[in-house]
Amino acid sequence: MIELLSYDFLRRALIAAVLVGVSAPAVGTFIVQRRLALLGDGIGHIALTGVGLGLLTRSSPTILALIVSALGAVAIELLRVRTRTGGDVALALLFYGGLAGGVLFANLSGGSANLNSYLFGSISSVSTSDLYVVAGLAVVVLVTLTVFGRELFVLCQDEEVARASGLPVRFLSLLIAVTAALTVVVAMRAVGLLLVSALMVVPVAAAQQLTRGFRATIGLAMVVGVVAAVGGLWVSVDADLAPGPTIVLLAMAVFLGAVGTGRLIRMRRTETP
Repeated sequence: MIELLSYDFLRRALIAAVLVGVSAPAVGTFIVQRRLALLGDGIGHIALTGVGLGLLTRSSPTILALIVSALGAVAIELLRVRTRTGGDVALALLFYGGLAGGVLFANLSGGSANLNSYLFGSISSVSTSDLYVVAGLAVVVLVTLTVFGRELFVLCQDEEVARASGLPVRFLSLLIAVTAALTVVVAMRAVGLLLVSALMVVPVAAAQQLTRGFRATIGLAMVVGVVAAVGGLWVSVDADLAPGPTIVLLAMAVFLGAVGTGRLIRMRRTETP
């Protein structure tokens, strides 16, 4: 691994993997608590339209994915709150629209082959400018969660309690959605749009098997995320595999290990007089 770090593109990929491993589970903890585990998946599909527009207009796919996914996140929240459309239906509508728009624009651009690197991740495609954008977005995500963490925690536990406590529920709901959109763009280059939701959910599910408190869960989820992202990147380079699927499968393996370990811990607690 040390020898591999002599390559510039691998150093950039490693930094991106660490940023993804920290930020995706951090946001995912709030999303899972609010029972919106598929929100990241929906936003990933919407971001695909931004990538397609970037390929078509020969502009930065990362910047356009950021703009389109943020607008899509706001649209999901407004559809959920202001119409009779349920959250799952709102997600499904933007799933299909985002996927169709992305494929259509990519085909029109003649660069549909490049779409695969955005769908499933590509370590060689993380440019220096991409890394600056990813690092900036990761900082924004983590600072937002730190500043509004207490309010977001109350909202995710019970929306009615948050409203009765005088918290700006609509603003906080939009904040979670937009923060999730930023995280999708952070993870897009390393994990891929179709798999980014897994890194927002699976590390959190693994951490929940071993922890009880919210802070412990979010901390352990971030550790699992970094281990899966960096470990998956290393395995993908060593075995010449696609990085996104490798990272996700490693996270799934950690989840299965956490399930077994959690059961053993609970059994010992039960047996202890």
